[in-house]
Amino acid sequence: MSYSRTHNGAGVIPGIYGLMAEFATMAELIEAAHRTHQAGYHKAEGYAPYPSEELAEALGHHHTKVPLIVLIGGLIGACAGYGLQYWSQLLVYPMNVGGRPTHSWPAFIVPTFETTILFAALSAVVGMLLLNGLPRPYHPVFNVPRFAHASSDRYFLVIESADPKFDREGTRRFLMDLNPSEVSEVEH
Repeated sequence: MSYSRTHNGAGVIPGIYGLMAEFATMAELIEAAHRTHQAGYHKAEGYAPYPSEELAEALGHHHTKVPLIVLIGGLIGACAGYGLQYWSQLLVYPMNVGGRPTHSWPAFIVPTFETTILFAALSAVVGMLLLNGLPRPYHPVFNVPRFAHASSDRYFLVIESADPKFDREGTRRFLMDLNPSEVSEVEH
């Protein structure tokens, strides 16, 4: 393989997804992630056997759109729940039960609350799956044989070739300066 910095129109080196560095401890991975983010690499991802909020912060993943998606889902659920009751009780099938008005909003509160929770929960699940790109049965990092240890006892940092600062040799030297146990190319 050539180690030249040849990009296609999208800014990605053909055939290579990125470079992967392997670390023995979470502390080493977090330190490497901090240094990677400070060096200006923004398309980087860390992999560990367990979730780590500190790792996400070190990589610069501070903001998520999931709370906004949940809020919008909850508001749609509240409107849908209240609207369904209003439509059925006032417009389609009005009934006068016990002399109460057809638009008895206190009776609408509990079903409205329940549909709010239902829509918010469903939007949280769907939003999380979509924003994480799931389900993903295949990812290029699976091409590196050592990555099988990511679910048991090893920690990995991947810098994608789509990063504007990515240079095959320069990025490899940068990763080697982080003292990993190994640096591998990740092919598509």
